[in-house]
Amino acid sequence: MADTVSHAELMDSTYRYQRLIYDITRRYYLLGRDRLVTDLAPPPGGRVLEIGCGTGRNLACIADRYPGCALFGLDISAQMLLSAQAKLGDRATLVRGDACDFDGPALFGAQGFDRVVLSYSLSMIPDWQAALRMAAVQLAPGGELHVLDFGDQTGLPRSFRRLLQAWLARFHVTPRVGLHAQMQAIAAQNNLTLRFEPLYRDYARYGVLTRRTLAG
Repeated sequence: MADTVSHAELMDSTYRYQRLIYDITRRYYLLGRDRLVTDLAPPPGGRVLEIGCGTGRNLACIADRYPGCALFGLDISAQMLLSAQAKLGDRATLVRGDACDFDGPALFGAQGFDRVVLSYSLSMIPDWQAALRMAAVQLAPGGELHVLDFGDQTGLPRSFRRLLQAWLARFHVTPRVGLHAQMQAIAAQNNLTLRFEPLYRDYARYGVLTRRTLAG
């Protein structure tokens, strides 16, 4: 519990003022988010949960693209949720919570989600493996977990990698180079299917875990 509180305080401190310019500045280097929204394709009236929803930018895009879906957001930062609430109003249900330990049905009154999103959030969560496992648990039959985050930029110039990683460290962001292996392990342990690909010369990595339908 103490670790959760300290991480929440760190995130609130980091984004107390950054949240006001977050969407403007991050559009230039949180690459692939619009691709994720397009690929999401939830069923009509489906339930979509974003874990680490931040300012609500992705949820707003999902609301615009897929009207009629029930949207839910979880974030550990009360400061970020202030921005998300202002942006989304009654279009989404937002809750402050720990990505590593939460009860989706109890918090949101939803028994499983058709789509779960982790977009550039695992790189900010200390126990990111636990958060990934928790996200997979939330899937309804036929549901998909979409994960987008930084790669290790091996296909890019070394000087660019050093500059980017130094910038990210200022905001307590650490690329999760073991993401593919961890998603493979979760797929094997939970009878899920996985598709995974590097994007933009491994600037980012995008993986989708799918839970089989009850019939399958």
